[in-house]
Amino acid sequence: MSDEKPNARAQPKVAIQIDDQTAMGMYSNFMLVNHNENEFVLDFAYVLPGPPRAKVGARIILSPRHMKRVLTTIAGNVDKYEERFGEIEPLAGDATQIVH
Repeated sequence: MSDEKPNARAQPKVAIQIDDQTAMGMYSNFMLVNHNENEFVLDFAYVLPGPPRAKVGARIILSPRHMKRVLTTIAGNVDKYEERFGEIEPLAGDATQIVH
C-alpha cells in the first residue's frame, strides 16, 4: 500500500491545440495591466525604437482567481530559471513606474 495521498483536486490532462501562427509567438517588451472588480486585462506590446510608440499585439483577459494562479506559476518558473541560469538583473529604477 502506498503512503501517497491521492490528490483530491487532480485536474484532467488537457490536449492543447495551437495553430502555426500562434506557435511562432510574439515578442513583447512592454505590458500594461488594468483591472476592475471582475477581471484583469493584460496588454502586451512592442515599443518601437525612436519616438515612444507601442503597438499592442495581444490582450489577455483573466478572472481574478486565474490571475492569482498565473502569478504563482510565473513566480515559480522565474525561481526555476534563476536556479539554472543565475539571477535575472532587475531594471534600473522602479519598475512599478513602467507597468501600471
